[in-house]
Amino acid sequence: MTVMDSVDAAIVHELQKDARLLNKDLADRVNVAASTCVVRHRALRDRGVITGYHAEVDLKAVGRPVQAIIAVRIRPHTRAIVGPFMEYALALEETLAVSHVTGPDDFLVHVAVADTAHLQRLVLDRFTARREVTEVHTNLLFEHVRKHTVPPLG
Repeated sequence: MTVMDSVDAAIVHELQKDARLLNKDLADRVNVAASTCVVRHRALRDRGVITGYHAEVDLKAVGRPVQAIIAVRIRPHTRAIVGPFMEYALALEETLAVSHVTGPDDFLVHVAVADTAHLQRLVLDRFTARREVTEVHTNLLFEHVRKHTVPPLG
């Protein structure tokens, strides 16, 4: 793993704030030549530091005002079950993210749905109906705030 210097860190920081920046504007913000900036930006993508670009959407505006975290326990907790379950959970249209975790639960599934009736159907019809799922706990989210910039440590 190559360590990022201050220019790389500045490029990543600015792109996390606005991934639509033109190279010229990005170069101005990080105080390097445009040619240097484009080379550095490309290298960050090639090294896997920058993994993609996306548009943020307002979940309420797309008909998903209710968010929840569904904690799922599976048995047996084996590689043969974990991988397919993660793929299944990610493929659900309601799913925003899936985390495989340690502790009493095996997965935390972040979902966004139309209403609590939709959430109930999702839990009963999509999760508890699966043979490997032994326990499910659902927590409604009152508010979800995400950091948009993640600086490198150190």
